[in-house]
Amino acid sequence: MPTRVERNAERFQALGNPIRLAILRLLVQGKEAGTSVGDIQKKVGIPGSTLSHHLSRLAKTGLARVERDGHSLLYRADFQRLHRLTDYLWEDCCKGGRMMDGSLSSGTEAAPGACPTGACSSPED
Repeated sequence: MPTRVERNAERFQALGNPIRLAILRLLVQGKEAGTSVGDIQKKVGIPGSTLSHHLSRLAKTGLARVERDGHSLLYRADFQRLHRLTDYLWEDCCKGGRMMDGSLSSGTEAAPGACPTGACSSPED
């Protein structure tokens, strides 16, 4: 059974592909019921077989869910999984390591002001 680190590494690897990242961003913006493969294909403009591969990878890693609606497949982002993935990155923030300003923190608790609200995001990204 894969470890937590291995599972999350696989998810980040899936997001490391620009097409899959674009697809996931479309799904995040999509309808609650899901977005059809045809709509996704129109927006990303890649062949169906290639799109199928990318959608399968997102579903396999749990970042996207797929449901059949008659003859159509609907994909949607798994918001809980995405939230847990980003939480995983920050769960040990500033514990005995570098603080946001690059200085060293010596304790196991987050240093006061080490991760101020909004300091972890930048408008360029």
